[in-house]
Amino acid sequence: QVQLVESGGGLVQAGGSLRLSCAASGRTFSNYALAWFRQAPGKEREFVAAAASGAGINYADSVKGRFTIFRDNAKNTGYLQMNSLKSEDTAVYYCAAGAYGTKYHDYGYWGQGTQVTVSS
Repeated sequence: QVQLVESGGGLVQAGGSLRLSCAASGRTFSNYALAWFRQAPGKEREFVAAAASGAGINYADSVKGRFTIFRDNAKNTGYLQMNSLKSEDTAVYYCAAGAYGTKYHDYGYWGQGTQVTVSS
């Protein structure tokens, strides 16, 4: 089992920045891909970014050039740096660990989410 806890969400103005953290415990984090998904009210959970246990990195087109995913395996922590935030980025953000991919079912471990609200 891998337990994941997100933090760093909050309220930010459009154009601002926010960094989300994902603290992992349990089985070694370095063996799993790290991903971030988000879910807005009334919408399905959507892929944001993923980092493989190796070198692979993948971003959704909607966040490419604005968001950066990175990880510190020694600290068992993943991050999502969000810059140039837009109101449409408002959602609950979830970190996940599992197989490297872009779909919900690629990942077997999930955090409880952290709210990100971007004001216009």
